[in-house]
Amino acid sequence: MPSIHFLQIGHISPQLFSPIAQGIQNSMNMPIRHHTETLPAQTYDATRGQYHATRLLEFVESQTLPSQDLILGLTNVDLFIPILTFVFGEARLNKPSAILSLFRLMPQYYGLPPNDTLTIQRTITESVHELGHALGLLHCSQYDCAMHTSRTADDIDLKKPHYCPNCTHHLHKPHHTLT
Repeated sequence: MPSIHFLQIGHISPQLFSPIAQGIQNSMNMPIRHHTETLPAQTYDATRGQYHATRLLEFVESQTLPSQDLILGLTNVDLFIPILTFVFGEARLNKPSAILSLFRLMPQYYGLPPNDTLTIQRTITESVHELGHALGLLHCSQYDCAMHTSRTADDIDLKKPHYCPNCTHHLHKPHHTLT
């Protein structure tokens, strides 16, 4: 059975990391294998004061994986791509790697009190979203599907941490390795 290699990049509180890993395992129905790496300095853009998501994704992609497995890099730094102010995460369609940041998923980023339950739920949902891209899924028009696009954290709160029946059906087509 394929596994998800959960790559912790930099420090993430164990009180967040463990329930996030468990939630992703439950949502994706795949075992999780935990790994840790240091945040690569070359991914930081001093001009923007953020980390370049694509460079960080390339770092995640450079990790060796058994075939059929996926890897999700999880960090707590602010991510961007050149054409957007920020991104929650990034993945390449039909490639086994994805990256996600907790930075803008935490309520305290928006001046609200910390809420670990909300941070965990958002992170699980967006992890399922990015892994969906890695598995070949495109954005979905169903607002509560994990594959629906999210421009704000509030958008994420409307989604569920799993795929709608249409996206699930697409995953089970013969051209996908995950069944």
